[in-house]
Amino acid sequence: MIPALTPRIRRKHLRKYSWLPDVLRIKGSIVVRVFGPVLTVTLFAVAVCYAWSRGRDVKLTSSVVPLLSIVVGLILVFRNGTSYDRYWEGRKSFATLCSNVRNLSRMIWVNVALPPTGTQPPHAKGKTPTTNISEHALRRRKIDALRLALSFAYALKHYLRGEDGTHWEDYADVLPASILGENPRKDTSGYSATRDKSKSSSNDSSNSAPDATKRVKVKRSKQNLSAPNVPLLTNRTVDFPFADQMSMPFPLIIAHELSMLIFEFRREGLLETVGPAGANAMAQLVQSMVDQLTAMERVANTPIPISYGIHLKQCVTLYLFILPFTMVNDLGWSTIPLVTVIAFTFMGIEGIADEIEMPFGTDLCDIPLDRYCQDLKEEINYTIYRLPDSNEGSHGYDDGEGDD
Repeated sequence: MIPALTPRIRRKHLRKYSWLPDVLRIKGSIVVRVFGPVLTVTLFAVAVCYAWSRGRDVKLTSSVVPLLSIVVGLILVFRNGTSYDRYWEGRKSFATLCSNVRNLSRMIWVNVALPPTGTQPPHAKGKTPTTNISEHALRRRKIDALRLALSFAYALKHYLRGEDGTHWEDYADVLPASILGENPRKDTSGYSATRDKSKSSSNDSSNSAPDATKRVKVKRSKQNLSAPNVPLLTNRTVDFPFADQMSMPFPLIIAHELSMLIFEFRREGLLETVGPAGANAMAQLVQSMVDQLTAMERVANTPIPISYGIHLKQCVTLYLFILPFTMVNDLGWSTIPLVTVIAFTFMGIEGIADEIEMPFGTDLCDIPLDRYCQDLKEEINYTIYRLPDSNEGSHGYDDGEGDD
């Protein structure tokens, strides 16, 4: 039996030939957002036309409209341009962050390797380091490093949305055990997934350590914050006055862990193939990740001044409420649909600007951070499970040239 040869016609196919699919589209448009204000202006125009039909003198001179239209048009242009600049800056910063995560993951996966086991050549500077870390343990540490880099993107996404804590579902298979506080696993090399470097008096005050994901001064008017315990800093904090008033964004905690891992890789001789220059390059990538965090934090925590938005809405409302008085004498009842169309145009532009002003949310018009993080997750998992690493021990020495 021959299958049906008439494929289902989709909206994306019709867009190639006509604007009609998008003209009639409601989902994703600004119609729902401005329906109430436009309806208010329309009802006001109906009232003006009704008063005119009863013989009331409600007309105004048309010379008022051009003056207001110029002012309103200029304000709308600046408002829309400013909002899109914020949207574009957020997208550009997150794209740079994705590039940093990709580069850092590749460099760790390829360049972090056991020290050379052969005879040290005469031109090699310094003493060849030795290590007791097994290949299996080193691979696990590299996997933790890659997942930490991926976790930075996820933590930044939640941080920008004001979603504190580590209880979110997408953290489940992203955060390594050292962050989640699972039981440490030790192997013959003595490496533990959860480091324990200060077992002295700090253990007695571990319960009073501040939550690493909570801000005391909440940003963007978020009042109800979750306060799960993040055991990463449990054995590292030192008790001191006002400790309960301190906090740090979760992405910065992860950046600190990444820097610590790179330092340990270098100190244990696991970066001998690239030397100090390679370690510095990795550190620069972590620094760039923090820079992008600061750039996106600036966008998220610096809204457009409220007086600017209020004045714009006042001007647009004044213009639209004056418009029926200047048109009713010439157009009569036809004033109503014309005023409705003009109101939809002006209020739609302002609605779009307000929609994209804060681009890190979960609305349809916001930057799809969930999709970008999921793409990064697929790439990192492909690297871990499909691409070979350099944990073979068959590599040469770094001669130190060019490291100055």
